[in-house]
Amino acid sequence: MRIGIIGSGRIGGNAGKLFAKAGHEVLFSFSRDRAKLEALADEAGNGASAGTPREAAEFGEVVVLSVPWALVDEALSAAGPLDGKVLIDTTNQFGRDEAGNFGVLDPPDGLSAAAFNARRARGARLVKAYNTMTSGFQAEAAGRVGPDRVVMFYSGDDEEANRTVAGLIEASGFDPVYVGSLTGDVVWMEPPRREGALYGEEFHLQEARETVARLTGH
Repeated sequence: MRIGIIGSGRIGGNAGKLFAKAGHEVLFSFSRDRAKLEALADEAGNGASAGTPREAAEFGEVVVLSVPWALVDEALSAAGPLDGKVLIDTTNQFGRDEAGNFGVLDPPDGLSAAAFNARRARGARLVKAYNTMTSGFQAEAAGRVGPDRVVMFYSGDDEEANRTVAGLIEASGFDPVYVGSLTGDVVWMEPPRREGALYGEEFHLQEARETVARLTGH
C-alpha cells in the first residue's frame, strides 16, 4: 500500500518507519529541511522517499496527517484535494489560547478535534489513530507479542477506511481496538488525560475492550 505522511516529526516519522518496515511504500513530507526528510526516508528503508505535501497526498492511498494543531490548516492547504483518501489523523488539540497560555484547546461548535479535522479535510475519509501515546512509547512498544502487546485505539465513520486503518495498526505492531464515531465516542481518545479514559494510557487487549465497552456502551 502507498502511504503519504504529511508531518514527519516524532509521531508521523515513527509511524512511517513502522509502515515501511511492514512492507508498505512510504513518502515523507512537510518539513522545512528537505535533508531531514531524505534522512528519514533512508532510515525507514524499503524504498521510502521524500517529497512535498501535495506529492504525499497524490502518492498515498492512505495519507497520514501528523502536524502540530496550529499547522493543520497549512498542512491541508499544502496537500490539496483529499477526496476519497483514507486520512489517518494523529493530531491532538494542544496550542496557545487567546491569552497565550498553552494547553488543550476547544475546537469550535462543540466538535471533537477529530470531527473538526474531518470538516477541514472535506472529502477525506478520516480515521483518528496513533494519537493516544507518546512517540517514544510507540516506538518502544511496537511489535510486542503475547499479553504484552499494546493496543492502538482508532475511531472513524467509514467502515472501509476503518478496516484499512485497523490493518495498518496491526501491521505496525499493535492490537487495533475500535472506539466509535468521530462525532461522539472519539472524545475518549482525545486530550486531556483523565482518569478512566483512553488518552495517555497503555492498554492491552482485554482491558481495552472492557474499558471501551464501559465508556461507550458497545
